[in-house]
Amino acid sequence: MIERYSRPEMAALWSERAKLDVWQEVEALALEGWGAAGVAPLGAGAAVRSAPPVEVTAWKERESVTHHDVAAFVDVLAASMQTHGEWLHYGLTSSDVLDTSLGATLRRAGRLLEEGLNDLFEVVRRRAGEHRDTVMIGRTHGIWAEPTTFGVKLAGWAFALDRHRARLARAIDAVSVGTISGAVGTYAHVPPSVEAHVCGRLGLVPESAPTQVVARDRHAEFLTVLALIGAELERFAVEIRHLQRSEVAEAFEAFAAGQKGSSAMPHKRNPIRSENVTGLARLLRGWAVAGMEDVALWHERDISHSSVERVALPDACLALDFALHRMTRLIDGLVVDAARMRANLDATRGLVYSQAVLLALVEAGLERDAAYRIVQRHAAAAWDEGVDFQASLRNDPEVPIDDERLTACFDPIAQVAGAAVVFDRLSELEI
Repeated sequence: MIERYSRPEMAALWSERAKLDVWQEVEALALEGWGAAGVAPLGAGAAVRSAPPVEVTAWKERESVTHHDVAAFVDVLAASMQTHGEWLHYGLTSSDVLDTSLGATLRRAGRLLEEGLNDLFEVVRRRAGEHRDTVMIGRTHGIWAEPTTFGVKLAGWAFALDRHRARLARAIDAVSVGTISGAVGTYAHVPPSVEAHVCGRLGLVPESAPTQVVARDRHAEFLTVLALIGAELERFAVEIRHLQRSEVAEAFEAFAAGQKGSSAMPHKRNPIRSENVTGLARLLRGWAVAGMEDVALWHERDISHSSVERVALPDACLALDFALHRMTRLIDGLVVDAARMRANLDATRGLVYSQAVLLALVEAGLERDAAYRIVQRHAAAAWDEGVDFQASLRNDPEVPIDDERLTACFDPIAQVAGAAVVFDRLSELEI
């Protein structure tokens, strides 16, 4: 991922330096396991740890000769060990190191994403509470529907984020897997006890039936969940973009002192952060598809997945990490114009209360279709002629309800009173 969309902590996890450090730790743990099995010298694992970290430049220079990244790493590390270098990588194959290290890195990256998701959830839930009574127009198909509140809208977002928290936790578990099982995963040259030691120390579980590699449906699931979270963030972003449209003007991204919305038009305040998140969500969906393509490997393994994962896994983690934090800041600072929301609601000339009137007419004894036709006729007049919907209904002798009952139909607070249950449910969610 380019630096522009990379936050330092996540970027550090996926750096070449971090990768080599995890490889070295896996090699050290494997020799500890061999030592406990009475095969390798007991000090072999410590010898790996006491060796200097493999320098990235030295590793790349050696790889230019070996044309094999793990073999080059083993050569450089073994040469730097004071003792027991001959035992390095004993009984292992490259995928043992690569996949187990990848499992450890994905577990750490997943925990960072969980932190970002939790932070966003808390901000959205807090702002939902702030605006539980901020009445606005609900829209379906982009058209006026019925009154809602901005808090109800945000509460729906919070519940979605809570569902994604559960999905992400499962996906992290799915990829927190390693294997130290040898060339075709049969433990022919390495006992399961070595694998258990390595995975246990790294917080991983052994792959149930390795085929030299960890099954790639795990990584596809992880990437798919990241894409799902990205799609949710895009939903939030698209809503904010619509609400910031000049004709709507109900909510706005914060605009910093000195910020410029356009190089040409000084009046511009564009929803650039929301648009940025929308674009990152598109990338996440692409990487999810790439992950699915990696599931079908030849026989016990090939490396067609390798080039994909070197890009897709780190970039997906970096992109979602960035998008989560951007959306958190965006919603935390979102400017909500409650007066404009109410003005837009009033500008509907009462049309958004048509269902309340329909139900009142049914309660008064009219057949539903007859009541529907009366309300629809007056609604059409409000749309086409600009007349006030409530006044038009009041002057119609076919409307069999008194002024008090009719007026009650046009009360936005009464319309949203039932939504209190949403906030009761929201309060029960745990961080």
